[in-house]
Amino acid sequence: MEIDRRLKNEVAHGKYILEKGEQIWNWSSAAGKLRWARRCELFRGVLGGDGKKILEIGCGTGLFTLEIAKTGNEIIAIDISNDLLGVARKRVYGDNVEFRIENAYQTSFIDGFFDFIVGSSVLHHLDVDRAIREFYRLIKPGGEIIFTEPNMLNPQIAIQKNIPFIKKMVGDSPDETAFIRWNLASKLAKAGFSEVEIVPFDFLHPAIPGFCVNMADLLLRSLERLPVLREISGSLIIRASKKI
Repeated sequence: MEIDRRLKNEVAHGKYILEKGEQIWNWSSAAGKLRWARRCELFRGVLGGDGKKILEIGCGTGLFTLEIAKTGNEIIAIDISNDLLGVARKRVYGDNVEFRIENAYQTSFIDGFFDFIVGSSVLHHLDVDRAIREFYRLIKPGGEIIFTEPNMLNPQIAIQKNIPFIKKMVGDSPDETAFIRWNLASKLAKAGFSEVEIVPFDFLHPAIPGFCVNMADLLLRSLERLPVLREISGSLIIRASKKI
């Protein structure tokens, strides 16, 4: 089955990440650290800290889990790769965090269990139609999903995700893709979500040298306010809620 093939590919990708290291995610450079900090601040600001139940999809080695755990909310972090979960469990400690191996298309949780479902750069690994149907089942009425994902309208990302030998060269898994925001918004609405908001952001390239990264960040953030140009930014902030 197609789903089984995708899951096997992602398990294999987990082993690849362990072999090559987390640097393949490009968070370790000066610009990468700034991009990462911005995402973490965004999520923590939305989640707040009122003891809510939060499901993290595709937690990997726990980098993002560590950050959202600081909110004090109850975090359940899932991944299909037992190898990556092993790293995550060593990285993140706390009574408010639980790691589980789960298939994001068919989890073991009851209907309407979570206040938030979140993820950083994970939806583009999934069969998004099947995944968001499951997310809709899991989220409480009034709950929200929040993800940051690659933008297919960015020229570099479009090349990387659509030319197989480049995809393999940069370390992507075979099924990775990216999103055009209008298409994804339509899928979310079809799945039942309301208040769908998908915003392009982040022109800061991880290869920008450290000596000029702060100035570059200020200049590039201004491009996010330009109506046409912002459509080719590197990433998308995806938010949608379930009606009460």
